[in-house]
Amino acid sequence: MGLHEEMVALGDKAVEASRELARLSARKKNAILLAMADEIESRRNALKQANAKDVDAAKSSGMSAALIDRLTLNDSRINGMAKGLREVAGLKDPVGAVISRWIRPNGLEIVKTRVPIGVIAIIYEARPNVTADAAGLCFKTANAVILRGGKEAMQSNQAIVEALQAGGKKKGLPENAIQLVMTTDRDAVKELVQLEGKVDLAIPRGGESLIRAVVEQARVPVIKHYKGVCHTYVDASADLDMALKICENAKCQRPGTCNAMETLLVHEAVAGAFLPKLAARLGGELKVELRGDDASRALVPSMKPATEEDWTAEYLDLILAVRVVSSAKAAIEHINKYGSNHSDAIIADSPEAQKEFTHEVGSAAVYVNASTRFTDGAEFGMGAEIGISTDKLHARGPMGLEELTTYKYVIAGDGQIRE
Repeated sequence: MGLHEEMVALGDKAVEASRELARLSARKKNAILLAMADEIESRRNALKQANAKDVDAAKSSGMSAALIDRLTLNDSRINGMAKGLREVAGLKDPVGAVISRWIRPNGLEIVKTRVPIGVIAIIYEARPNVTADAAGLCFKTANAVILRGGKEAMQSNQAIVEALQAGGKKKGLPENAIQLVMTTDRDAVKELVQLEGKVDLAIPRGGESLIRAVVEQARVPVIKHYKGVCHTYVDASADLDMALKICENAKCQRPGTCNAMETLLVHEAVAGAFLPKLAARLGGELKVELRGDDASRALVPSMKPATEEDWTAEYLDLILAVRVVSSAKAAIEHINKYGSNHSDAIIADSPEAQKEFTHEVGSAAVYVNASTRFTDGAEFGMGAEIGISTDKLHARGPMGLEELTTYKYVIAGDGQIRE
């Protein structure tokens, strides 16, 4: 069987499974999820043995320590996968929920209700715990899922999927509801995201190069974010102690995440008071490399000169671009020009500045007096998330269970015909 035929077969099986999934009750799905969690825990040693093969191969290939850490499955991460499945089981099932209902003058009752998307393809890199997270979320929303993980985690992903399938089968998991692409051929992704009529949605999770490759090749809808160029703007009306605390958290708590601050904008009226304090704390004690424009460097000469490329950079590291702006409007213009529509924050006491910022910044998440690090499904109270979207259609921001559904209209009458 050729690669194209192999992917078509996966798609056909997934479509069939999606129809069976749509018939499952919330109670039944939750029982299956709990059985999956139990099986993950009972196969702990097998998962670690499979993972050890991936890790050994990664070390031999010269993979960086940071990537090896992301690849490694330890007891804590295995516990986390099981816990995540149980948490998803405890979340409210959005499938079948009535979004709105109304009755027309002719007596027709129109009900807008949530339904599964159908078949979802998840394409991701060397993080095997994503396998369980993605499968659990898709299953809860009655979507069949085709998983295509990184080749570096193939042994681990296979062991996880086998555990999910075996545990779920005990409670009635439909066959082929969760499938893993077994080939490491890079063209498999292209074939997968071109399965019109079989795959309803593709969600790539990983670096910008992976996401762009998926988007360029896809013939099915894709939800994604290319990168997180997140800003914090310190307004003239800001409480500067609060601003310093928020900036430290946004940049330093986990700098390698997509919701970490990459650019700081400071109003010229407070730059003289704020930037030296920021430089002493972040640039000094916390070892953040600061790259500033001319106005910033006039106040903090130790800053490196910022280039045009710095305003669009997603560093994912302890590096911060800094610019002094003349107004909230100038900050908004900078963000809308250079940002990535991910997460941006204003620190301000002024209601006028807050309103202007939240109305005019076009990002998926806009904060007032809080850190951008909160852009996360769990922090939003959604439970787990499948990813973060910077698209404007169908989902934006953290994608939880509701974002893995679509809707349909159910219209009931008693003999009406259109005149």
